[in-house]
Amino acid sequence: MLFHANHAIAGTSVIAPQDSTRWRKYAGRDVIPLWIADMDFPVAPAVVEALQQRIADGLFGYGHPWPSLIESVVAHCAHEYQWDIDPDWLVWLPGLVPGLHLACRSVGLPGDGVFTATPIYPPFLSVPADSGRQLLSMPLIQDDAGWAWDFAATDAVMKAARLFLLCHPHNPVGRAWREDELWQLAALAEKHDLVVCSDEIHCDLTLSGRHRPFATLSPEIAARTITLMAPSKTFNIAGLGCAYAIIPNAELRRNFRAAAHGIVPHVNVLGLAACEAAYRHGAAWRATLLDTLRSNAARVEQVINGLPGLSMTRVEATFLAWIDCREMGIEHPAAFFEKAGVGLSDGVDFGPGREYARYVRLNFGTQRALLDTALARIEQACKTA
Repeated sequence: MLFHANHAIAGTSVIAPQDSTRWRKYAGRDVIPLWIADMDFPVAPAVVEALQQRIADGLFGYGHPWPSLIESVVAHCAHEYQWDIDPDWLVWLPGLVPGLHLACRSVGLPGDGVFTATPIYPPFLSVPADSGRQLLSMPLIQDDAGWAWDFAATDAVMKAARLFLLCHPHNPVGRAWREDELWQLAALAEKHDLVVCSDEIHCDLTLSGRHRPFATLSPEIAARTITLMAPSKTFNIAGLGCAYAIIPNAELRRNFRAAAHGIVPHVNVLGLAACEAAYRHGAAWRATLLDTLRSNAARVEQVINGLPGLSMTRVEATFLAWIDCREMGIEHPAAFFEKAGVGLSDGVDFGPGREYARYVRLNFGTQRALLDTALARIEQACKTA
């Protein structure tokens, strides 16, 4: 399926390729795919140029991160988060999810508890069992002000864990955790002597304020933190398979590397080239992207909160809206909206059992015309519910 669109960032016609996971799901159907967390926007021209130059080399053997690439990551952390990282702390990965697996396999022993808060990006729920660990989950609190931590409940559940999988910013609820919230989580991690694996893949997609990496709270917190980052979500290059862990603690880093031995492949050489180009030359493109996402987020919030039976809280980060459909009285809203021509992520995948079965996640990282068409379909469907 090929999709031609007049995209907001580039202002040019762009083709969604036939290998697109997002678009292939509904191939041949009149369903707008706003599910998986890929954006429609073409990548920054500097990234395309870097890839073209690398391809022109004609050699694609095993690759290894080079000094200027490493320097670009160090400079990015310093500029964006005032975080001075040592290049030795970096562990390169072919994706962020492998990093979650390695964290689970490298911390504690089989059968140990791994804590996280729901609703949550689905791999957080499956990775512990895949690694021989026990998932310990607790729901975030939802009220009119948004989603928040129940710190008393967190304290009670955390005490049986060895590892804390933190999503910061949070997918799917769109929270950019405040510094006071991070400090309370840090205090609990220290109290229960937990290692924290902080998934910060959406760190450069904060729609207001600045991102504060969990590990920057203090040297003591840094020593118990594995931070996972990648340029993939921000610069729309997930298909190139490039991410990295930042692990200041030498023992944690050694164990993390050991868990990867013989399992985790080399990072894609094109992904490495794209990473450097994005961090060195993508600032203007990212600024335009953030303006587009802020506008789209406001539009989604306006429409959704104006419809009977639907509600959402303000998205502080990411390009994902978590929509509460419980008041609609429909058992399976994802299927309902798919029938209306909008493909959304099914909330059932974001928690244990069917706890979030009457929620959906909407990806607004798309051109405005397509988004407006999808919202109009949702609005029309709600009138017939």
